[in-house]
Amino acid sequence: MSTAPAQAADEPQTVFRDPAFRHFWFARLCTTIAYQIFTVAVGWQMYDLTRDPFMLGMVGLVQFLPSIVLLLMSGHVADRFDRRIVVRTCQVLEALIAALMAAASFSGWVTSEHIFLFVAAIGGCRAFETPTLQALLPSVVTSRQLPRAVALSSSAGQTAIIIGPALGGFAYVAGPGVVYSISAALFAIAAILVTTLKLRQAAQRMTAQASLKTLFAGFAYIRSHQVLLGAVSLDLFAVLLGGATALLPIYARDILHTGPWGLGLLRSAPAIGALTTALWLARNPLNRRVGRVMFTAVAIFGLATMVFGVSKWLPLSMAALVVLGASDMISVVVRQTLVQLDTPDDMRGRVGAVNSVFIGASNQLGEFESGVTAALLGPVGAVLLGGVGTLIVVVAWMRLFPNLTERDRLHDHHPAKAS
Repeated sequence: MSTAPAQAADEPQTVFRDPAFRHFWFARLCTTIAYQIFTVAVGWQMYDLTRDPFMLGMVGLVQFLPSIVLLLMSGHVADRFDRRIVVRTCQVLEALIAALMAAASFSGWVTSEHIFLFVAAIGGCRAFETPTLQALLPSVVTSRQLPRAVALSSSAGQTAIIIGPALGGFAYVAGPGVVYSISAALFAIAAILVTTLKLRQAAQRMTAQASLKTLFAGFAYIRSHQVLLGAVSLDLFAVLLGGATALLPIYARDILHTGPWGLGLLRSAPAIGALTTALWLARNPLNRRVGRVMFTAVAIFGLATMVFGVSKWLPLSMAALVVLGASDMISVVVRQTLVQLDTPDDMRGRVGAVNSVFIGASNQLGEFESGVTAALLGPVGAVLLGGVGTLIVVVAWMRLFPNLTERDRLHDHHPAKAS
């Protein structure tokens, strides 16, 4: 029997030709678009109701808290059960939540308290969906294809971040109920795609009985692997300080003097840079000096944040956000590939859950930090302070995690199975 087809299937550049990966890619595309347009509607609706930057920060905090509360449970579920069923269940629930938000908006009884309730519910679903979807990817492709698959998967997310905010911003002209309805439909489509997803290789499920040791295994594994600890904590502190997305409604309305369409463009700008970079990395994966490349990218992220902070011209603000997104994508691809390649399959859910909390903290908790700082220093002062903080973190982390700084190749480590 000829082995040519099997060998061809293992070639990294053929990853997108695999129907299973395409289903995975489009499922991630749909669920991320749905979430992005939901977020645009929530941010604009909350600011319309309150005109309070602190309340925008509170939206990020309320969305982040469920991932903390459900951290141990979500990782355990991802490693114990069929990951496709877990992801599909979360997406169906997200579709129902968005549909309820649409009904509430059409009826006109939405208050800030209702928004917080629905955002917390979405946050709970994503606490399970995000790490499980990440842990599912290595079962869809071969280990050789994984670096390119991570970049392509990230390109799906970034494509969604481009399309989603712009779609949400323009659709908001017709009212928030329309935006939430579109979100519900896309969550449902993602659930259907995951239902039809076929795996290249069966996942290694956790065999040990649930205990405190297995529940905390993700923390223990990351703590004992300095490269992973440095990579995920770098993202946590750098983006926590440097993230300014929560303030985009304020910049759009009060500093750049634009409307919902302008907010959509601002939210899409980072993804334009990120998507371009992700597609480039899918064709040209990083092969050498990946640690130093990652630190350089985060430093550029901090500088771009500062440029955005002082800009009062929409094209310059968008250009700064494009650079910000491009540099962040380099960091994302390196970090996500390290997490997948340096973690055994039967622990990917628990390690992924911890990684998701770090990502969530850097985004949702970063939005809370930005809202509080903006209330004290104003939006420009808050963004500038965050950019400076990011540069300080880069210098400190290069000294604290020399193994990450000197990491040369992504494939340097080969984990063993560990339940």
